[in-house]
Amino acid sequence: MELVRATEAAAIRAVPWIGRGNKNAADGAAVDAMRKFLATVEFQGEVVIGEGEKDEAPMLFNGEIVGNGRGPLCDIAVDPIDGTSLTAAGRQNALSVIAVADRGTMYNPKEVFYMDKIVTGPAGKGIIDLERPIGDNIKDLANALGKDVEDMNIAVLDRPRHEQLISDIRASGAGTELMLDGDVAGGINAALEDGRIDMCVGIGGTPEGIITACAIKGLDGVMQGRLHPRNDEERQNAIDAGHDLDRVLTQDDLVRTDNTFFVCTGVTDGGLVRGVNRERNQITTDSVVLRARSGTFRRVTATHRSDKWLADEA
Repeated sequence: MELVRATEAAAIRAVPWIGRGNKNAADGAAVDAMRKFLATVEFQGEVVIGEGEKDEAPMLFNGEIVGNGRGPLCDIAVDPIDGTSLTAAGRQNALSVIAVADRGTMYNPKEVFYMDKIVTGPAGKGIIDLERPIGDNIKDLANALGKDVEDMNIAVLDRPRHEQLISDIRASGAGTELMLDGDVAGGINAALEDGRIDMCVGIGGTPEGIITACAIKGLDGVMQGRLHPRNDEERQNAIDAGHDLDRVLTQDDLVRTDNTFFVCTGVTDGGLVRGVNRERNQITTDSVVLRARSGTFRRVTATHRSDKWLADEA
């Protein structure tokens, strides 16, 4: 539960930048806040998935050690804002996210920034297959769910690279929910048994894929992914690092333990959690905490005194 304080802090600090058009300022404020609170958590965390090379981050970078130096050895994946563009534009579904697992168990995909992914809830076990046509996956999952294909809702990032995928989904008879950003939330919503999204597919960030895998393990869902190099140089770097680019990875390959924690706090309103609400003298945050080992799903609504945060801003 200590981890929730870090995602809450990151989300709250991002609020002044919502809708301001400056995603770097929003991200910087969230990074500073998350790092400060992580320093108080009783664990020895090594950042495996951080702001990383892609964001040229000076803090919460891959390999950084966080925590108070006591407690268990852990791998940690952080995304102070999953959806910086959403935050800057004032759109929905921006989250602050942390995932934690036993030390040495998180897949390290630093050579490849993108991954082809498919995520569903428990009904997808033994059904979905990343190597099969998307229409077949949708049809078989619909049968497993006892739904008509026409009632299936498939989440996909709205990107030019997904033009054919979106066309194929619609040709199957299913509908699409196009996401502007933030495929962590899309994957989690697809794994929730009472959610309105049945499947999340497409090429998204590999770091987000590792974070999603931690959440999926807590939800007993299904995830498959395959590294997707952007160019020949990235492909060769991945091969040199020993990655099998043809291998389909499951959530158990991406995180090789059931001792995982996933925590997220809403920055802006979304289908998974509500965004930060600031009124008069109080701030309200909405968070989700998942633990794979116990299969626990917790919702945490917290009220914070505004003057405590305003005093820090002064």
